[in-house]
Amino acid sequence: MSINSNYFSLLSKLPPYVFSVVNDLKYKARRNGEDIIDFGMGNPDQSTPKHIVEKLLESSAQGKNHRYSLSAGLPKLKLAISDWYRRNYDVDIDSEKETIVTIGSKEGLSHLMIAMLSPGEVVMVPDPCYPIHSFSVLIARGDIRSYDSFSENLMIKSIEDGLSKSPKPKALIISFPSNPTTQTVDLSFFERIVALAKKHKIVVIHDFAYADICFGSYKAPSFLQAAGAKDVGVESFSLSKSYNMAGWRVGFMSGNEEVISALRRVKSYLDYGIFQPIQISAITALNETKDCVNEISNTYESRRNRLIESFGNSGWEIDKPDATMFIWAKIPEKYREMGSLEFSKKLITDCKIAASPGIGFGKNGEGYVRFALIENEQRILQAARSLKKLEL
Repeated sequence: MSINSNYFSLLSKLPPYVFSVVNDLKYKARRNGEDIIDFGMGNPDQSTPKHIVEKLLESSAQGKNHRYSLSAGLPKLKLAISDWYRRNYDVDIDSEKETIVTIGSKEGLSHLMIAMLSPGEVVMVPDPCYPIHSFSVLIARGDIRSYDSFSENLMIKSIEDGLSKSPKPKALIISFPSNPTTQTVDLSFFERIVALAKKHKIVVIHDFAYADICFGSYKAPSFLQAAGAKDVGVESFSLSKSYNMAGWRVGFMSGNEEVISALRRVKSYLDYGIFQPIQISAITALNETKDCVNEISNTYESRRNRLIESFGNSGWEIDKPDATMFIWAKIPEKYREMGSLEFSKKLITDCKIAASPGIGFGKNGEGYVRFALIENEQRILQAARSLKKLEL
């Protein structure tokens, strides 16, 4: 029989993936032999630290590690997570009840939405946001209520307004340091969020993927450092960026025991856990890799400085972020009316530079493009020279 689109009702709720437009242009240009400087996807270009790779090779050689693992994660890895929180944030995590290993951050968040939501229930999501923050809600057949995520006071007001509307939201997603906006907050912001969550009886989910990619004197706080945070929410972390382990797909979620229990139960039906040698390597990463994490962060800081300075010399003044591996750049006034998607296409065709259009992160992202700091400094300087073609 012929299967029509009505069989896939979920797909009708998912918006078009605008990044594919830019990606298609990039791949077409490369097939034609053009050199595209790619600041698009936040895909780390550096190698995983050697000692982590060596642990993977060592543990992979042992046949016992090739069997099914545990969907909630190895006990020793959960202990390493608990130690990581205590060491870095002075937060106590019960390794059995308050943390779970996830297949990166996206899987944990998506399965948590499935565990939490009934069709039509509302989740508050930042706009702009990392796409899975909104897509995970839609995939779970929930409804999104957006809040403005550009400045701290505006965020609080926008969240309060959203919480006062009917139907009452069931959860609030936050993420700092933020992808894409690079927005940072201090601990007092999280304390205000905890107070709002208790008042409105909602669950808070904090995406902490860029915990370690901080510059200068800024150190990102953990949501779980806020008094009462474990009463109302959870926090997810991925080893992708801090340890250059993006393709390994390993992370964790920690915090409220009831929320972690719900995620654990759903995952027990859906997977048998991450390949055990990867989990063993993650233990090594969390316990033995502080110097490498600092080196990775320093590399991104140096690239940030190079891009801001060189693009400024080419006529594009951009605010300098305190964290993340991204630059969130307002489109130059001369091209602002084009919109972020058309401007991103122009960057590829005219300057051989790939960036992510802000509209792909939500309607409030219009007027911006995002650069991922995944090209070395010589390539950044090459991009800056090419920008001069725009006569900014």
